[in-house]
Amino acid sequence: MWKEQKEFDCIVVGGGPAGSTFARVAAEGGLSVLLLEKDRDIGVPVRCGEAVSDAGLRIFHEPDPRWIASTINRIRLIAPNETMVEFDLQQKGYILDRRIFDYDLAEYASSAGAQIVTKAYVDDVIIENDRVVGVKGTHVGERFEKRAKIVVGADGVESRVGRWAGLKTTVKLKNMECGIQKTVTGIDVDEHMFEFYLSKKWAPGGYLWVFPKGKNKANIGVAISGYYAKDGKAAQKFLDEFLAWKYPKASVLTTVVGGIPIDKTVKQMVMDGLMLVGDAAHTVNPVTGGGIVPGMRSGLLAAETAVKALHNGGPARKNLAAYEKEWHKIGGKNHERFYRIKETIFRFTDDDLNRIADGISAVPADDRSLLKLFSIAVRKKPSLLFDVIRVFAGM
Repeated sequence: MWKEQKEFDCIVVGGGPAGSTFARVAAEGGLSVLLLEKDRDIGVPVRCGEAVSDAGLRIFHEPDPRWIASTINRIRLIAPNETMVEFDLQQKGYILDRRIFDYDLAEYASSAGAQIVTKAYVDDVIIENDRVVGVKGTHVGERFEKRAKIVVGADGVESRVGRWAGLKTTVKLKNMECGIQKTVTGIDVDEHMFEFYLSKKWAPGGYLWVFPKGKNKANIGVAISGYYAKDGKAAQKFLDEFLAWKYPKASVLTTVVGGIPIDKTVKQMVMDGLMLVGDAAHTVNPVTGGGIVPGMRSGLLAAETAVKALHNGGPARKNLAAYEKEWHKIGGKNHERFYRIKETIFRFTDDDLNRIADGISAVPADDRSLLKLFSIAVRKKPSLLFDVIRVFAGM
């Protein structure tokens, strides 16, 4: 049992997709792994729109039908003047049931040999000679200290693990979206279509989404720039006004709130004895706010690096730095491009958004795509066109 074991190869703080992916891959690589989750149940509460691409998910797992609430093959954008633009997605996506999905990821990690403990609240890291060597916390009212060769911060956007260790993880206000989402039922939605509302009225500095979870149920949420949230109108007010206008008879089943770091990846993802993954490392896509696939990718790359490091040299930063290099080689370049695109499109006025909607509406329906959409969006800033092309070419 974990309480009797004094030291582990890796201690993972946080049981979301990034943390569970790290735990599974590290355990499969022969490392002893302890995963500590502060909440009572893995996958609860859900703090996510639950959207993921089929191709992204298949990097890690064959999609399990139990995970999928809806399969998405079309997208609809609604401009401020209510012009609607629809087009087919080149690759399908899913709205997941994160409670089942996250639970299964943790179960895979456990089956690989990781020990998982819920209701374990980590409140500090142990540092000796400028190296992280363990964590402190509370489990069911009892204090504990556990040592590890590597501590992994997978504790989400509110991550404190990196900050305790001395890494710079603060997000500037302009790069922190304030988000709220309600799962509602009793509404009429197309269960195979994403909807995005783009306007200062509904989501200044962000967007409002309707993600179906069946014919009469959806995740409806809004993410707004921290700048607008500080002006006094909370994200909840924007969402409540939208629901009253669009779905006045909807029943609200759940409500979740949180921050979304639409930022560049943290400059330093590792130090001696420490690695950051997922939202804690700011791997969220800066344009879409999607964090599941990039978080799992970071967990995978970090775990592969940890296995090599502990089998061939130890947890010094110079050995763990291969994770940063792999991240920037595989996903980081596109992350930087998405950040530059985000910096432009989130400054658009409603007139700009209407112009873009008119531009894509003029394209024949069969020729519409996300590439064409973004190309039209950045037309006034040609230097970004190369970023758009490279992103969609996978370069």
